[in-house]
Amino acid sequence: MEAAGHRERGAGGRHQNCRAGAKDRPAGAGDRFFSKSLQAGKGGSTAEHRSWRSSIYREIREMMQLEGDFSIGQACDLARVSRAGFYRHYEEHEPRQADMALRDAIQRIVLANRFYGYRRVTAELAHQGLVVNHKRVLRLMRFDNLLAVRKRRYVFTTDSRHTFAVYPNLTERMSLTGPNQLWIADITYVRLREQFLYLAIVLDAFSRRALGWELGEDLRAELALKALDGALANRAVDRGIVHHSDRGSQYCSSVYVDRLQSHGFAISMSRSGNPYENARAESFIKTLKYEEVYLRQYRDAEDARASIGHFIEEVYNRKRLHSALGYTAPAAFEAAQKESSI
Repeated sequence: MEAAGHRERGAGGRHQNCRAGAKDRPAGAGDRFFSKSLQAGKGGSTAEHRSWRSSIYREIREMMQLEGDFSIGQACDLARVSRAGFYRHYEEHEPRQADMALRDAIQRIVLANRFYGYRRVTAELAHQGLVVNHKRVLRLMRFDNLLAVRKRRYVFTTDSRHTFAVYPNLTERMSLTGPNQLWIADITYVRLREQFLYLAIVLDAFSRRALGWELGEDLRAELALKALDGALANRAVDRGIVHHSDRGSQYCSSVYVDRLQSHGFAISMSRSGNPYENARAESFIKTLKYEEVYLRQYRDAEDARASIGHFIEEVYNRKRLHSALGYTAPAAFEAAQKESSI
């Protein structure tokens, strides 16, 4: 886990800090940078030019650390970008990079403890050796929509949409004999260079097949709902299927519960603080992280969506052999089950 850092300012201000020294620059340093600049390509559209300019600014920032004898001014001149534009980019992204490591730690804590508020998260960070002001933790949790929703008793009133019900675990005594008996849902996060994305998934517990998924930029209930709607679009469902999740606010929300009830699902939830009760979902997330996410460096959210979507739909569902299924891919396992039942 990366440690959150900060950049000290000297008496000379940001221009002194951003200058790496122009004297005795070795031959070839500017040429190497200029070649990278040309390779990046400006592009024709405004969006392409903006993307090109940002890539050049990132190259310059890296050279600040790697090329101790190359000046920022020379780099900007060679790349034909303005110094003022670089300094604006630097000031915007330097603190954001420091926040990313801290946000990463917060994400891990909150997704493991869905009802932790910012004070408990601050305390857990301290236990992990990260001493952070609680106001900063609150700001980052609010930015990422990670603030816990307080559990309240279910009230049977016409205004029940403003309360959250917590349901018992129905899966403990279930013995699965085929698909469409138990669906399981969970959420994880994907870290990009300067932002987080969140993946909601719905699986068939018997076949381990991913039925629906959604990748988004926040943890609102709509993220989980889109994954559920995707699953419903892919499957004809009978009343009585058990839908199991943790007690996260997304799954307790009235809009999500209403959708489940309208399709006749029986709602089941893990006990608070017990992720092992949703072990199949945790296993899928581990597979996704180690066989896809950790092996990639996504350019942006669109690239992440395309790559993760391909892994889920084409690799995991159709090609990857699953040990719990007799080393058969989920799609083939379901097909074999359907054929044997005819």
